[in-house]
Amino acid sequence: MSHATAFAPASIGNVAVGFDVLGQTFDGPGDRATVRILDEPVVRIEAIRGSVVDLPLEAERNTAGRALIAFCEALALPHGFALELDKGIPLGSGMGGSAASCVAALVAANALLDQPLPAEELYPFALAGEAVASGSMHGDNVGPMLLGGLALATADRLVRIPVPAAWHCVVVHPDAVLETRRAREALRGAYALHDLVAQSANLALVLAGCFRGDAGLVRAGLADVVVEPRRAPLITGFAAVKQAALDHDALGASISGAGPSVFAWFEDRGRAEHAAPAMQAAFAEAGFASEAYVSPVDGPAARVIA
Repeated sequence: MSHATAFAPASIGNVAVGFDVLGQTFDGPGDRATVRILDEPVVRIEAIRGSVVDLPLEAERNTAGRALIAFCEALALPHGFALELDKGIPLGSGMGGSAASCVAALVAANALLDQPLPAEELYPFALAGEAVASGSMHGDNVGPMLLGGLALATADRLVRIPVPAAWHCVVVHPDAVLETRRAREALRGAYALHDLVAQSANLALVLAGCFRGDAGLVRAGLADVVVEPRRAPLITGFAAVKQAALDHDALGASISGAGPSVFAWFEDRGRAEHAAPAMQAAFAEAGFASEAYVSPVDGPAARVIA
């Protein structure tokens, strides 16, 4: 093949208890990347469509472009790539928009190799791309996009976390923008040791609950006591949206990624579908129209579509 198109789904970064290391994908919006081989060893971004802001066409300054540069350099490829992006995830939404671009580009480029790499081996290149947008190499968005579903993503390894097929999530995205860098600025300062211990316990409970299929353990642990208190004031209506989810028997609810989107987990699709309109109504009370997505927690992975 001389060209390929790949799709990367949206994601929920942090999943409340795993700041920068735990994430999941969900059915709904996503980014598409079309990549073709160039004879010369360069990466060239030819078009970006679907973004309301001007994203850099210079490859070094673009998440997808930087990921492809790292890919080419590591594999010492004798050729380069031309890239076109179609954005389907709003920037500043807390749904992994920057990560989806670089993952889609990598999956498409990888498909053009004579011997494509396993998905997990694309991880370091995706981290390099994500760092352009966020200023740090964290894998809680790119990791689950590569593997699908819920994933633990550390600096140098990916672990897919099993989740019961019945468990579903709701993601509600208000018509608002919250820049990732601003959301990270809110996290500056010291943290109490007892809060860090509590957060570690909550992460352990959620992971154990997923491996055992025990909703009770997840319900006991799916609460962010470290990051959410500092970011919640940046999201108008957050407390009411979260409470609407909990009132509809959510296992837990919190901020999706850096926000302003809000997510919640449920034991089955019926409860999730029942909660979604209530969560949207809470955002409406705060003055925001919104979109809601209902998906299995065990969401899709990035894939070649053409």
